[in-house]
Amino acid sequence: MSHIQVTREKRLAILTVQHALDRATVREMRSAVDTLAQDERLGILVITGQADAFVPEGEAEDLRGRSKRDALSGQTAALFAAVEAFPCPVIAAINGAALGDGFELALACDLRIASEAARFGLPETGWGIIPGAGGTQRLPRLIGLARAKHMIFTGQVIDALDAERIGLVSWVESPAELMNAARTLAKSILARAPLAVRLAKLALNVSVQDPRGAMVEALAEALCLDSADKAEGAAAFVEKRKPKFQGK
Repeated sequence: MSHIQVTREKRLAILTVQHALDRATVREMRSAVDTLAQDERLGILVITGQADAFVPEGEAEDLRGRSKRDALSGQTAALFAAVEAFPCPVIAAINGAALGDGFELALACDLRIASEAARFGLPETGWGIIPGAGGTQRLPRLIGLARAKHMIFTGQVIDALDAERIGLVSWVESPAELMNAARTLAKSILARAPLAVRLAKLALNVSVQDPRGAMVEALAEALCLDSADKAEGAAAFVEKRKPKFQGK
């Protein structure tokens, strides 16, 4: 069973996520990203989802089986780092819910456009963990530290228009026109000098990256995944009840 789909339109590649970001999906997506990164003819990668979700939900259901080893091995974080470091620009075409890992994937892309039906949020603190695949690092760079803290501490979910207002996305379109908008944006970038675009991306990424932040995030997530609060948060989600956290 394939968890993703990759299609090509000349110098444009479209990667469609068809499954929640479990271990199998992450491995399949990382393989596809690494393969596409070797194609020097490629000019743009668009990442999108199916139907009404940028990434299908399933992170909380998968949480019970996660341990501190998952945080320290960092497979999901490494995938998102590979997306961020992808040689040419990556556009996230967000057609619906981008929550948890799905939001962190969108944050790793260079540009984000959204349908009017899109929603954004990081609910992890309500499950006893943190956004541990780059969310605590990338979100503040995009919307500022105070807003990022508000979203992460409270689990606030915002809609596409609010996301555009605070600079999280650069373009909001109707659901039916989202992929046409992605192709229009891609076309405008593909008209530029390919080497210059790739080098500009490299220089821009270096200007904001701090490897110490990623290390702290991974260690913090490892502590969360080994905590009683994480076990309670996962159980409460599955059992559809309010969690009783103890702070340990």
